[in-house]
Amino acid sequence: MEQENIDETSSEKTSASAPSRSIWSGNITIGLVNVPVKLFSMIYDKGIAFHFLHKVDGQPLKYVKMCTKDDKIVPWNEVVRGYEVAKNDYITFDQKELDAAKPESDKRIRISKFVDYFSVDPVYFDRTYALLPDKSKDAYGLLLKALEKTNKAGAGRITLRTKEYPALLHTYKGALVLTTLRYAYDVVDPTDFEPLRKLETPQKAELDLAVKIVTDLSGEFDITEFKDTYMERVQELVKQKVKGEKIHIERPPEVEAKGLMVALRETLKQLEQK
Repeated sequence: MEQENIDETSSEKTSASAPSRSIWSGNITIGLVNVPVKLFSMIYDKGIAFHFLHKVDGQPLKYVKMCTKDDKIVPWNEVVRGYEVAKNDYITFDQKELDAAKPESDKRIRISKFVDYFSVDPVYFDRTYALLPDKSKDAYGLLLKALEKTNKAGAGRITLRTKEYPALLHTYKGALVLTTLRYAYDVVDPTDFEPLRKLETPQKAELDLAVKIVTDLSGEFDITEFKDTYMERVQELVKQKVKGEKIHIERPPEVEAKGLMVALRETLKQLEQK
């Protein structure tokens, strides 16, 4: 019963709980200015977590590292990192060699320029972290207010774990936050998809109806309006199973396929009736 209360509470919260431990510490560097900070996780993927079990006895399955040559389990002290230079041809590295290759951004968020936050296409956004002051609240507060007053964001880079990321230093709700970015070569240009190069121009009547629907459905964005309905349904199924109740599987009704103009007109009619 206690777990059920926890699930209900977590689903009603509009924000995640703040972590107590930082995952990175270093300095924001702008020229000769250093701002000591600690980096905290700010984004959580709160989905449903399932465990893989043995169907026969219901026991959890282990993840093991198996050698593909002799089909034997390899202990961690015999595991090394390898880079494939050709098919099934690897060169190996030890941890000291990899540590020596780490860039300066391993301990610094080096800001190279300040940009308009909205000039960065959201398609490049990766993950956002909270930055808290470490030892120097004055420097932190000064940078925070400077960015708020200028409406600018700092473009730079940071190394997290074993990867270096482009990053955007900006403000959010009275705090400095850091959003890691994807590299340009990590993002596909949609114009490379052939079907998009062959799109036909819509008919005026269709376009007018579509624009009217978009206009009638327009409003302010509120993230709290959205909930993970799959997670909520699974949580409800868990409660039913814990109570020993029978699960009734209901299939959603199939939606009748309609022509574009008919669908547009009926959608607009539904909106006008609300």
